Amino acid sequence: MSRDVREVVRDEPLMRSRLLALLHDGPLTVPELAKVGGFPEDEVMVWMMGLRKYGYVAEVPGANSDGYFAYGAVEGR
Repeated sequence: MSRDVREVVRDEPLMRSRLLALLHDGPLTVPELAKVGGFPEDEVMVWMMGLRKYGYVAEVPGANSDGYFAYGAVEGR
């Protein structure tokens, strides 16, 4: 990870709306989110695990690609 993990974790509240906006059109994997958002993949992984932990996103069954889980925004969050 290029930045200190504590810095990346602190950015999660700022990145939440950006990541959820990217998921608006459908589920994406971490590498896909990183590519379309222009973010480092390792940082997207940290942010997505935070969003998953707090119920903003969930794994979409059967929607994985190249061995990666796809995540979708949870309705009502």
